[in-house]
Amino acid sequence: MPQDTNSHISEVGRRINQLRAEIARHNRAYHVLDNPEVPDATYDQLKRELADLELAHPELSADTSPTQQVGAPRNEAFAPVTHTSAMLSLHNAFDINELRAWHERLLRRLDGRSPGSFAVELKLDGLAISLLYEDGLLVQGATRGDGKVGEDVTHNVCTISDIPTQLVGAPKQLGPPTQLGPPQVPKLLEVRGEVYMKLSSFEAFNELQQKRAEADGTKAKRFVNPRNTAAGSLRQISADVTAGRDLSFYCYQLSFATGGPQLDDHTSALKWLKTLGFPVNDHNRVFASLPEVETRVKELAEMRHTLDYDFDGIVVKVNDLQIQSELGADAKAPRWAIAYKLPPEEATTTLTDISVSIGPSGQATPFAQLEPVFVGGVTVGTATLHNEDQVRSKDVRPGDTVIVRRAGDVIPEVVGPVLADRPANSSPWVFPRNCPVCGEPLARHEGVAATHCVNFDCPRQIRGRIEHFAGRNAMDIEFLGEKNVDRFVTAGLLNDVSDLYRLDFDKILEMPGYLEKSVNNLREAIEQSKSRPLANLIFGLRIPEIGQVNAAVLAAAFPSIRQIMKASVEALTAIEGFGSVTAVAVHSWFATTRNRELIDRLEASGLTLEAEQSATTVPRTLANASVVVSGTFDGFTREAAKQAILSRGGKSPGSVSKSTLALVVGASPGAAKVTKAEAFGVPMIDENAFVDLLASGELPKGSR
Repeated sequence: MPQDTNSHISEVGRRINQLRAEIARHNRAYHVLDNPEVPDATYDQLKRELADLELAHPELSADTSPTQQVGAPRNEAFAPVTHTSAMLSLHNAFDINELRAWHERLLRRLDGRSPGSFAVELKLDGLAISLLYEDGLLVQGATRGDGKVGEDVTHNVCTISDIPTQLVGAPKQLGPPTQLGPPQVPKLLEVRGEVYMKLSSFEAFNELQQKRAEADGTKAKRFVNPRNTAAGSLRQISADVTAGRDLSFYCYQLSFATGGPQLDDHTSALKWLKTLGFPVNDHNRVFASLPEVETRVKELAEMRHTLDYDFDGIVVKVNDLQIQSELGADAKAPRWAIAYKLPPEEATTTLTDISVSIGPSGQATPFAQLEPVFVGGVTVGTATLHNEDQVRSKDVRPGDTVIVRRAGDVIPEVVGPVLADRPANSSPWVFPRNCPVCGEPLARHEGVAATHCVNFDCPRQIRGRIEHFAGRNAMDIEFLGEKNVDRFVTAGLLNDVSDLYRLDFDKILEMPGYLEKSVNNLREAIEQSKSRPLANLIFGLRIPEIGQVNAAVLAAAFPSIRQIMKASVEALTAIEGFGSVTAVAVHSWFATTRNRELIDRLEASGLTLEAEQSATTVPRTLANASVVVSGTFDGFTREAAKQAILSRGGKSPGSVSKSTLALVVGASPGAAKVTKAEAFGVPMIDENAFVDLLASGELPKGSR
C-alpha cells in the first residue's frame, strides 16, 4: 500500500478516535449530568461526521462506537432497570430530501409495497421514560439510560400529575382476579413517553428561584432551558424536589400489553391508551401519503413558537403495526420511524470580541462579535450580552467558543461559554469606562443594571432623540429615516428636534445622493408634522416615564404644553393613573431650562402646542383597562384602534398579560399573543365586539 494512503488512513483513524471520545463526553454530559456542553445541532454534526467516516472506512468501525449505541450509561445513584425491549433512538432527517430518501428505503424493504398511512407527531424536547403497570397500577418508571438498562425513578414519576398511578377502570386495591377491573385494563402494560417542562412552568420556576435567593441574600441559579431542568428534576433523590418542579408528560408509544384489545395500528393504540388515562398530544395526525406528510411537517414547523413547550423536530411513523414489525429495527433505531429535525436554534461559534453600543437614550449595551454562524434560520454575526452583570454572570470572554441561541424572531443572544474549549491565556472582559461614541465617562447608578453615557450632547443620543421624535407614533415625519438623521447630524444640520423645522434644504441639495424631488418630499413631510395631535408631540419629546399611553392621558388632563409646564407635582400626581414617580419625572423635565427653551423654539416654528377642541367628549369607557390589538381590521388601522383605546382612558400595550381585559383579534393575528391569551384565560374578541367594547366598556356576554 502506498505511503500516502497509509498516512490518510492513519489521519482518518485519529479523527474517528477523537470524535468517539468527544461524543462520549457529550453523551455523559447530556444523559447523565443533564448539563450539555454543546447545542443539539453541534452534537448532531459530530455524530454525522463520525458516521460518514465509518461508512467510508468500514475497517475502522466498531461495535463500541457511539454511532452504534443509544443514550449513555445510567446514573449509578439510581437502581438499574433492564428494559423488556430496548428503548431505541430515532434516525434523523435534516431536510425534506432526507425524509424522501427514508420513504424510498421503506419501499425497497417492502419490495415496492406501500407502507400505508403515516402517523405524524411532535418530537418534544424532554426526557424519554418507560412506565410499567400491573393490574392497572403503576409499579415502575424508568429512564432510557443506554437503551438497554435505565434508571429507576418511580418515586419521582409518581409526583407528575399527568402520569396516572392508577389506570381508568383499575381497582383501587388488588384482589382476587374476579375483582379486577374491566377487561380493557391489561394485566401488564408498558407505555413510553416524554417527560418535559412547560415554558410557563420553566419561567415560573426561575422566578421562584430568584425570589428565594433574594429572601436568603444569595445569588440565584438561573436554569438555562426547560429540557435540562426537566431531566435534572426527574433525577432527584428526593421526590419532594421533583414534585415542586411542575413537570408534564405525553405518551407516544405502546410498548406491550398483556390482556389488552387487538390493535392494528399505532394511532388506535394511542387512542386506547388515552381511554386508560394517558395524555396524548393533540397535534398528532395520520396521513395517507408522503406529500401530505411533507405539508404537515411545514405546518408544524411554523407552530414552533406558538406552544407552551419546546419541540425540536417532527416524528413520522409507519402507522400499521404489522408493517412496523416487518420493517424491524437496526442496532440503534426502528426502520419504520424517522425524526425530521427542525433547523437548530442553538449553535457554537467563536466570540471574537465584545463591543459596546450606545442606544438612543444613552444606554451602553455590550454585544458579542461572532464568527458568523447559521442558527435559527439566519446567519448570525452579533448577539446581545444585555448588560455588565450578564457578561460577568456568563463569564464570556473574547476567544471563547460560545453557545448562541436564536428562537424565532428573538434577538440572538450568547447563552454561555464552552469552558472545555477556553484558551489557556483567557482573562475576564472588563466593561469600558468611557463612551465609545463621544469619549465621555459612562455611569452606572447604584441598584440599576444598565450603564449610560451621561453626555447629553453625545452624537448618538442626539440622533436617538431626533429619530424618536420623527417616528410614526410621534410626529410621523416620512422620508426622514435613520440614515438621513445620521447624515444631517454629522453634517451639523441637526443638533436637536427643533432644528428639523429650520433645516437648510439648499445645503441638503448640495449633498451627494439628494435630488430636488426627494428634498421637496421631506420638506412637505416636516411641514405636515407641525399639526400633529398634542399627545403625539408629548410622546415625541421623550419625557422620562411618558410612553404613548401616558402621553395621551397627559394631553387629556392638560390640553396645552404651557399648562403642563406650569403644573405642580401635586397636580400631576392627581392625574388618574399617574404616580409620584411619573409626576416628578414630568415636572423635572419641564423645569429644566434646556427643555423649556426647546419648547419655545418649537412654538416659534409653528408647531401645535394645544389639543384640538372637540365638539363632543369621548367617554372614558376603558379607564385603566388594558386592551391588546393584534392582526388587521376592516374599519381600523392598527394605530387607529390603539388610539381609540387610549382616547377612552385605556391602555394598549404590545403584549398580553394576566391583567389584560381583552385581546382584539383581526385577520392574521400574532400567534404568540393568541397563545398567551389562551394560557391566561384572556377573552379574545372580533372587530364588531371591539366596537361595542369601545362604546360600553363591557365585554360581550359569553366571551371567554
